[in-house]
Amino acid sequence: MMLIRSKICKTVNPYLVSRSIQMYSTPPIGFTELEKRILKNGNPKSSMLPILNQWVEQGGDVIEPVLKRIIARLSNSRRFSHALQVSEWISNNSNNDLSSGDIAKQLNLISKVHGLEQAEKFFKGIPEAKIGFKIYAALLGCYAEHKSLEEAEVIMKKIKELRPAHMTVCYNMMLKLYAQKGKYELLDRLMQEMKEKDICNGATFTIRLNAYANSRDIEGMEKLLMQMEADPMATVDWYTYSTAANAYMKVGNVEKGSAMLKKSENLVNAQTSRIPYESRRLAYESLQTMHAAIGNKDAVYRLWNRCKNLRNTLNSSYLCMLSSLVKLDDIEGAEKILQEWESGNTTFDIRIPNMMITAYCKWGLLDKAEAYIKRLLDDGKELDGSSWDRLSSAYKTDNAMEKAVQAIKKATLGSRPGWKPNAWNLVDCIKYLKEQADVEQALEILKLFKEKGHISDTTYDRLVSYVYGEIPDTTEASDLITQD
Repeated sequence: MMLIRSKICKTVNPYLVSRSIQMYSTPPIGFTELEKRILKNGNPKSSMLPILNQWVEQGGDVIEPVLKRIIARLSNSRRFSHALQVSEWISNNSNNDLSSGDIAKQLNLISKVHGLEQAEKFFKGIPEAKIGFKIYAALLGCYAEHKSLEEAEVIMKKIKELRPAHMTVCYNMMLKLYAQKGKYELLDRLMQEMKEKDICNGATFTIRLNAYANSRDIEGMEKLLMQMEADPMATVDWYTYSTAANAYMKVGNVEKGSAMLKKSENLVNAQTSRIPYESRRLAYESLQTMHAAIGNKDAVYRLWNRCKNLRNTLNSSYLCMLSSLVKLDDIEGAEKILQEWESGNTTFDIRIPNMMITAYCKWGLLDKAEAYIKRLLDDGKELDGSSWDRLSSAYKTDNAMEKAVQAIKKATLGSRPGWKPNAWNLVDCIKYLKEQADVEQALEILKLFKEKGHISDTTYDRLVSYVYGEIPDTTEASDLITQD
């Protein structure tokens, strides 16, 4: 049992200062009430701290495995900011030192949420006695994720000097980074070193296979695939064959690509008892997308039916199916899927309406896009910047610039942090307003985009200068927006 005393909570409720919070070590069965409260609150703008503080204030038990499980679940759902908030709450409230593993996880989350510079700053503050393999491996992961090759090589050298028992994962991170950087000679040299040390695993071969596929080295890929099929250490699964299929499609060999997709699907179907439900769903969705890319509608619907037979149908499956049908220009099928999603028990996911709005705009069905948006608003649904931005782009294509301007204005009013506008669409709307001598509205829109952080100060200044006639064109501004 570990006792912690609140540092954050005492500013919320003096009652918490006068008592210790017991952090039990016995993990509960199923979801706890605290997990439900945190996982239910998916608003990226909200903070997890009030939920945690209120929980303690109300006398709730603080159970260590539950908090760690919450961090893991949030991370798996890509809610990295929320996961970091919970991790930092534990740090700020704990009288005991965090383990090296906990510090490593926090380092990884800082890198994802605040960037590499802040992660390095955090690393420099870790006590020397705490720094070992786990923390070095986490730092290597940060460098690999941000594609910082030289820094990663320095840390990899330190890890090799430690000679830990389990370092295959670090080698694999370096292999992937070399592949991403196109350093295939270094990749092969490192993989040979792994073979000599007998530390290759299934992921090792998969990374190399991906590298062959991405570089369109079909001959190399086929040789490695044959080796993998004969090597018990290599993992040959649905993803292996889907990777090969993708490589064949990149070079225009649809026949061999289709054969690989068939092998991949057969593996999933034959191993249903050994492949977890979530992995099967991911496999079917991935294969469905690839079949849509080559125009195989029958396979898309077959895989959709398999997805629907996997317990509850998730929003991700609907989104994948809708995206596939849009690629196939199957308007009727897309509308049926949308209707099925709306009538089901799934939670509202703005990505699905956005996909349908995009589809209507792609097909030139602006009346349907407008009617759908009106129905969403009438039903009390909140649209985001992407919804209006896509409609604005469609209006521009249809030469309805007044409507395009109004839609782009709504885009920023309903946007979320991190969202970026379509650069050329925004610039064209500003151009139109300047041509109409509507300087006031042009500046209003630019001010909104700047205040919301959707364009940088440099881009804002450049476009304002254009509106006032101080520079002749907006070419540089368009390039700047894509870099913001």
